[in-house]
Amino acid sequence: MQNKLNILIVDDEIVNLMLLENILQNEGYKNVSSFSNSTQALEYLQNHPVDALITDFNMPGINGITLLEEAKKEHPDLVSIMITANNDNEMMHKALQIGVTDFLVKPISPVVFKLRLHNILAIKTSLNLTKDFNEKLSIKVKEATAALQQSEYEALEVLSKAAEYKDPETASHISRVAHYSKLLAEAYGLSEKEQNIIYYAAPLHDIGKIGIDDAILLKAGKLTPDEFQKMQAHSLIGANILHGKKNEFLQAGEVIAASHHEKYNGKGYPKGLQGEEIPLYGRIVAVADVFDALTSKRPYKEAWSFEKALSLLKEEKEAHFDPKIVELFLENIEKVKTIYEQFQED
Repeated sequence: MQNKLNILIVDDEIVNLMLLENILQNEGYKNVSSFSNSTQALEYLQNHPVDALITDFNMPGINGITLLEEAKKEHPDLVSIMITANNDNEMMHKALQIGVTDFLVKPISPVVFKLRLHNILAIKTSLNLTKDFNEKLSIKVKEATAALQQSEYEALEVLSKAAEYKDPETASHISRVAHYSKLLAEAYGLSEKEQNIIYYAAPLHDIGKIGIDDAILLKAGKLTPDEFQKMQAHSLIGANILHGKKNEFLQAGEVIAASHHEKYNGKGYPKGLQGEEIPLYGRIVAVADVFDALTSKRPYKEAWSFEKALSLLKEEKEAHFDPKIVELFLENIEKVKTIYEQFQED
């Protein structure tokens, strides 16, 4: 593997250049390029792969220190030997600061050169193997993470559908609320990570309805005050189901379940939170959930038109809903319509 490395030799003394080339050739190294002009060498390394640089220090034009410095910019993992005619401590200090691998003192000893060359190329080979291993490991970690994440998403989907079997609301409603919520999160300026969290957590907003009596949940007519009070309990039931979990999606789901029926004016439930006391995720899902409920057909009501539903959002700004989120919803109404049309019942 070492014999396949790309080696660059730079020395303004032709005799030394020929000596080094001959040694490398006899050692079986085939990918060798050599220059007596350091400016030409610099141009070469800026446009070609270089694994090892063997360069004289004292050369006209660009000296060995500058050449090594530029080489490191182009090829950070490059190994190198600096050739010098004397023990110049200042030069050696600069070279070590840049990252030179080894030194070779003139007159060049073929035996010493071969040993030093073998050592630095062994280092380079090891670096390449480590880099290759890390890259493959990174790919496997990403694949494993993606698989684990997909399993997590599937589990969240199953959980979000649990309430569907007791609630007249549909899978399409859950999908639309998730997409509306993500759209609003993006418009609000939340990070891509937070957009993803609210997308997967929003469908959990009514998970607590699995704890509500069917006679109340499926009632076609208007609920009595007592029935409505019992229905309100679904927020806390949902929050309790999701409480205490380490998973960030379930944590967000708990927040949303507990707060999506709070109102901006403080007249919502279960805690009567007001304004920005209401968690942002809850304020976002409140708009998405109510709008979709209004524009969806239910056994006990017909679907509202978009215009009628939007009028209610406008009327309820600063009362039921966060005015900023309502404005963002209105600004993105064409995207809202696309989501609505995309997720319909078969």
